[in-house]
Amino acid sequence: MSENLNRNKENAIAFYRMSYEGNPREAVQLYVGSDYIQHNPLVGDGKEPFIKYFERMAREYPDKSIEFVREVAEGNLVVLHTHQVWPGNEEYVTMDFFRFDESGKIVEHWDSMQQIPHSSANNNTMY
Repeated sequence: MSENLNRNKENAIAFYRMSYEGNPREAVQLYVGSDYIQHNPLVGDGKEPFIKYFERMAREYPDKSIEFVREVAEGNLVVLHTHQVWPGNEEYVTMDFFRFDESGKIVEHWDSMQQIPHSSANNNTMY
């Protein structure tokens, strides 16, 4: 079981990094199952809408960056906690949930994204 958890974490990170850095079609070919259910309201459902969205992001924001802060796997789910920096030095914290099928392929995605504020009511970081 822990082999699958580690494999799924590695595949989720590789999929996300490859898509984010401008190769979503290859990421889908390598890491996505026969179906892909998308819950982000800005991205259409299915593989092709996902690819088109990330191709557009690569064209419009080529200088964005991502850091994977932590990853958690349980059962058929992987959660990634990331730090993203977009043009204009806009920083975001994201949490992405991926569901995997029995073959280790991604078949469903949920996420939440929040811009990192300039001030906070506490001294804790977003990470």
